[in-house]
Amino acid sequence: MSALLTVENLKVHYPTRSGLIQAVRGVSFTLGRERLGIVGESGSGKSQTGRAIMGLTAPQALISADRLEFQGQDLLTLSPRDRRALRGRRIAMILQDPKYSLNPVMTIGRQIVETLRTHESVTKAEAKRRALEMLEAVQIRDPERVFGLYPHEVSGGMGQRAMIAMMLICGPELMIADEPTSALDVTVQLEVLNILDGLVAKRGMGLIFVSHDLRLVSSFCDRVLVMYAGRVVEELSSGALSEAKHPYTRGLLDCVPKVGESRHPLPVLDRKPEWAA
Repeated sequence: MSALLTVENLKVHYPTRSGLIQAVRGVSFTLGRERLGIVGESGSGKSQTGRAIMGLTAPQALISADRLEFQGQDLLTLSPRDRRALRGRRIAMILQDPKYSLNPVMTIGRQIVETLRTHESVTKAEAKRRALEMLEAVQIRDPERVFGLYPHEVSGGMGQRAMIAMMLICGPELMIADEPTSALDVTVQLEVLNILDGLVAKRGMGLIFVSHDLRLVSSFCDRVLVMYAGRVVEELSSGALSEAKHPYTRGLLDCVPKVGESRHPLPVLDRKPEWAA
């Protein structure tokens, strides 16, 4: 399987008055046309890894890598203009909460149309037709109505589906989903995951699924990277998650509730300094 994305020794540092903050420290992995999960606690570097790939880190960030390539293109040496052309068309990112990701003063339809017309030369009528088709593809029942609504007029689940539609409208080859279901209830969460699963299978995309939910990732993804303090501490197939060896992964698994089993007192993750070394 040829790699869509190759990441070798990726580092993301932020300069502060007290020194460098090491957000990502030497992350390496490859991604084919598969579903790769990245899990870890808040602050482990999951989202920063995805943003570095997208080129969406803060301007003061210091990014370096031995290799950061998307289908043979060196992402670190691309000009800002070429990076913008790539972003949205061939690489897309679903952000965590549609309330903060969608423009509150533009209708949902206008935002999707704008995304498409930025990357493709199509008429307004054609752009609207494709936007309505994409809204229907993410299982929005009345796409015409939702097309004309503002983000605050839809529920969290519908807003997230609209965000997915906007990211998929140009047919990207790589999708980065940064905790796309964390703000949703369980029922809607499963619906969104089914949509993503079907689209990945149908379009043959590569998907990086960022989450703190180990159980969710293990059931949805093909492979799992476990991150701690900016580093990958373990990589394994989702089916082999119960066979994890690293004490951090084992600790995360132990904290997952188990039906029919007493969990008192609740397990506490005993972090070791050497894990961050």
